[in-house]
Amino acid sequence: MRAVLDKLISWTGLALAAVLLIAGGLLTWANTFIGDQVDQQLTQQGITMPEGEALASLPKEDAAALEEYAGSELNTGPEAKAYADHYILAHMNAASDGRTYQEVSSEFLALDDEAKASEEGQALGGLRQTLFMGNTLRGLLLYGYAFATIGTIAGYAALAAFLGAFVLLALAQLGMRHARRTVETEERQPELATA
Repeated sequence: MRAVLDKLISWTGLALAAVLLIAGGLLTWANTFIGDQVDQQLTQQGITMPEGEALASLPKEDAAALEEYAGSELNTGPEAKAYADHYILAHMNAASDGRTYQEVSSEFLALDDEAKASEEGQALGGLRQTLFMGNTLRGLLLYGYAFATIGTIAGYAALAAFLGAFVLLALAQLGMRHARRTVETEERQPELATA
């Protein structure tokens, strides 16, 4: 009876190991696919991370966050996040005195046609357009960062799945070996009893 239980548990472990190997393969594929897509899409934008004077003109916190990427091609998720949060947003905040697109847009829409046509109205409309474009670009870059993060998580999950499969395979092998020993021991006991 013990040998049957050992075999049942071992075969279940083998089945789970097979599932983990398949999951690990799929997660590895996801990691590679997402990484390639993020790299291709960001590279196509042709953005070079700011350096020199472009960094010096930023607040210290923003410049420090961008310093490690200075002058490199923007093609990774962390670079996209840094550029979106510490370069584009810094310029948007400087241009709008910290006001959001929603606030500036509401101010502009509240103007009558004559005020919109004035020099100040045109400047406010231009700021509204700048903030809209900045928010759009930030959003797209942050999507790239989010997908890159998902790809990284998939890579770690793949490693965990392969490790789990390896452990289950080893345990299943030990279980099968124990089942064989149990059968051999049970076969020897009747021989000893008749002697």
